[in-house]
Amino acid sequence: MLVAGRVICNSIASSDHQILTLADALHRCHGLDEHGLYWLEEPIAYDNLEGYAQPTRELNTPVQLGENFYGPRSLYQALHAGAGDFVMPDLMRIGGVTGWLRAAALVGSAGIPMSTHLYPEVAAHLMRVTETAHWLEWQDWADPIVAEPFELAKGHLIVPNRPGNGLAWSEEAVKRHRYDIMNVWRALGWRSGPCPATPHA
Repeated sequence: MLVAGRVICNSIASSDHQILTLADALHRCHGLDEHGLYWLEEPIAYDNLEGYAQPTRELNTPVQLGENFYGPRSLYQALHAGAGDFVMPDLMRIGGVTGWLRAAALVGSAGIPMSTHLYPEVAAHLMRVTETAHWLEWQDWADPIVAEPFELAKGHLIVPNRPGNGLAWSEEAVKRHRYDIMNVWRALGWRSGPCPATPHA
């Protein structure tokens, strides 16, 4: 079985990245149900809401989904179907800050714990105004180009008291990591006119 485990307060969460059929997911998730996993994340295709409702009803282990919700309406449909015990919207896919706030209101009214997926530097601020805030998924991927990376202390992210989302780019690092696609096209023989990827009439 493919398990991407993460340590969360001495617990392990499992994510199958939507690779299982519903039958396989039920078999495997029931087999794991008494092993104390913190959650089972997206075992089947994200849009099979009826499929998610079944393990949500049958398992003791919470079922997590939501990183593939495209807008608050998708989240609402999952809530209405009883699909999942926990949700973790992706900030970009849910519709940015406005989409997140709308989704958080829906989830809060249902009493469902809400975690984040990616974009932690912005999502951390939104968790502070999310009624059922659960876990902040943390990656330090942006640190090489951020002027002042966010700090971690005792397993907690310290949200900076700076204007806006608190992010400022390191201009020096951005220049150092700059990638010029035009140089690639020129190296491949493109000289002028529309970019080769541009559709022609």
